[in-house]
Amino acid sequence: MTTLPAPARRRQRSFAASAALHATLIAASVIAVFPVAWIALTSLKTKRDTWEQAGQIGSLGLSNYRQVFRDTLFGDWFLNSIIIAVGATALSVLVAASAGYAASRHRFPGRGGLLWTFLVVQMFPMAVLIVPLYNIMSKLHLLDSYFGLMLAYCTIAVPFCAWMLKGYFDTIPRSIDEAGLLDGLSPLGTFWRLVMPLARPGIAVTAFYSFLTAWGEIAYASVFLQSNDHYTLAVGMMTFVSQFKAEWGLLSATSVLVAIPAAVVFFLVQRHLVAGLTSGGAKE
Repeated sequence: MTTLPAPARRRQRSFAASAALHATLIAASVIAVFPVAWIALTSLKTKRDTWEQAGQIGSLGLSNYRQVFRDTLFGDWFLNSIIIAVGATALSVLVAASAGYAASRHRFPGRGGLLWTFLVVQMFPMAVLIVPLYNIMSKLHLLDSYFGLMLAYCTIAVPFCAWMLKGYFDTIPRSIDEAGLLDGLSPLGTFWRLVMPLARPGIAVTAFYSFLTAWGEIAYASVFLQSNDHYTLAVGMMTFVSQFKAEWGLLSATSVLVAIPAAVVFFLVQRHLVAGLTSGGAKE
């Protein structure tokens, strides 16, 4: 009986190379963490003259957070952001999944043009689209409404999500669709009951992207929302900065609070993110 040769010993990294690698990683970590730590520290500073001075910490407390909850419309802004972000996410994923599945499974006239349209739309900067979208929503009486802003966010999320899900649906065997049709399911039933559960990692990636797009976006929201009680958190934070003053304590405290829901959504979908991103780039 022959024995297999011992595996080649992995080459040992020299001390200098190891030290340089760890120093680089530490420096990169500090660069990534410093802005977040600085915002968190600024949100706890209670003296105005220490907000802009890196060498002074001064007294720390939760007065900025109390003022945000007590003296601003943070509750209304937060609720508006949740409604708009969740609604835009659901609408974007539904439209993108339908378009991606159709492009993956069917060869209909205009299929190539549809995919190229999704690709080209992503090349336009948001500033170019604000004026035509404003005119369209004004004629449809959708300005200063949640649904109008959701539709505007779909113009950002749907093209990317459709391409992403189309690539993911390509990795799901067509035999799944054929088995569903043999069992008496309609094409819609096959898509909803068989294909969609198998595409959960891809759905998680696109939902996360759509949520973050709607949650932190400010260009569309500042133009399409016109009343203070309809503002999202991103637009509401703009009221803390004016030509004559800047409430850095309130701004940084609100920034910390805004980051919490995004972090929660990330932790809920993180186990699907890697699988969805890697599988979405493969083809059958």
